[in-house]
Amino acid sequence: MGKKILFVINTMGQAGAETAMLELLGHLDSPAYEISLYVIMGQGEMIHKLPPYVRLRNPGFDAHSVLSREGKRGMIRTVCRAFFKNGGQIGKICYIVKKLMPMVRRGKLQTDKLLWRMLSDGGLRFQEEFDLAVAWLEGASAYYVADHVKAARKCAFVHIDYESAGYTREMDRDCWDSFDRIFMVSDEVREHFLAVYPEHAGKAGIFHNLVDQEGIRRRSREAGGFSDGYEGKRLLTVGRLTYQKAYDIAIEAMKLLKDRGYRARWYVLGEGDQRRALEKKIAALGLQEDFLLLGAVENPYPYYAQADLYIHATRFEGKSIAIQEAQTLGRAVVASDCNGNREQIEDGADGLLCALTPEAVADSIASLLEDEEKRIALGQAAGRRDFAQGQELETFLALLD
Repeated sequence: MGKKILFVINTMGQAGAETAMLELLGHLDSPAYEISLYVIMGQGEMIHKLPPYVRLRNPGFDAHSVLSREGKRGMIRTVCRAFFKNGGQIGKICYIVKKLMPMVRRGKLQTDKLLWRMLSDGGLRFQEEFDLAVAWLEGASAYYVADHVKAARKCAFVHIDYESAGYTREMDRDCWDSFDRIFMVSDEVREHFLAVYPEHAGKAGIFHNLVDQEGIRRRSREAGGFSDGYEGKRLLTVGRLTYQKAYDIAIEAMKLLKDRGYRARWYVLGEGDQRRALEKKIAALGLQEDFLLLGAVENPYPYYAQADLYIHATRFEGKSIAIQEAQTLGRAVVASDCNGNREQIEDGADGLLCALTPEAVADSIASLLEDEEKRIALGQAAGRRDFAQGQELETFLALLD
C-alpha cells in the first residue's frame, strides 16, 4: 500500500493555483502514493486535466466553469447544500453575520470569504485517516483540512498576499495552528503572511510553483493563437477578470496609447465576475476594436508566443504563473511594481516594473513599442530564466517520511 495523500482545493476553475496543483500532481505518478482529490465546490472545467491515477473523492462533479451560467447555478446549489449539511445552521448564520458587518463598514463585500467557512463545515467527511492532507488554497480548503480531515501530517499552501486579499485572524479562527508546514509561493507571500501570523515563522517555508518549461514551449507550437489578422503590435494579458487584476487601469492605459497614435491591440485571456463592467468601460472609451476580452482558452501558449509584449499590471499577486509562462516563451514583460510581481522581474534587465496608474502603464508599454531592440533584448533575457525546482518537490515529499 502506498502513502495516502489527500489534496483539497476550493474549485477546479481555470486559474493559476489549479494549474500549479496539476503540475505538482504530475510529479507524483508512483506506486508509492495513493492520491486523492476533494474539491470543496465540486465543480470546475479543469477537472478533465486530472491525472488518471488521482482519485476524485467528490460523489458528483460539475465540469462547468464556475463563471458560466450553469456553473453559477451549481454554486448556488452547493452553498445551499452546505448550509443544511452536518447541522449547525444557527452557528453558520452567526458566523456570516459577524463577518459581514466589518465588510459593510469597510465598503468591501467579499462574498467568497463569507461563505468559505460554511462550505468547509458542510463538506464531505472521510472516515479514513490519510498520511498527508494538503490544503492547496486559503479559505475553505485550509479550514476544511484543519477541522475535518484526519491525517498524520497536514500542510497548506498560500498563494496570495494574505493581507491585501482580506483574510483576518478572526476569519481564520486559528486554523493555521493545525498544520505541520505552511508553504508560501514566494518570499513576499511569506513576509505578508507572517505579518498576520508571526508565531508560525518556524513552519512557514517557500515552495515555488512548479513550471514545465519544456511542455510550455512544446504547446506554444501547437495550432491556435490569434486569428484576427491584425498587423500592428499585439499586447497580451492572461488572468481572471477580477478586481485584483486591475483591468480597469489597463483599459485606461490602452485609451492613452490609442490617443497617442500607437498601432497596438490589447488582448485578454480569462473570464471573471467583472466581464460586464469591463465591457461597459471598453465601450464607453470607444475601445471595442482595441481592447479585446477573448475569454478563457484551453491552450494559451500560442498566444504568448505570437504576442509582442506581455502585460501584467495587477493590484497584488502571490507569484504569477502567467508571468513565468510569458518569460518561458521569451516575452518581455511590463508589470506593476506590486507585491509578487517585483520578485519575478528584474526591472530593466528582463522586463519593466511601473506604478499602477494608466499613465505609468501606458508610458512603459510605449517605451518598448518605440524601442524594438530593447523589447527583444528584454524578452531574450526573460527566456533565459530557469525555473528548475527539484528541491521544492523533495521538501514536499519529506513530509511523508
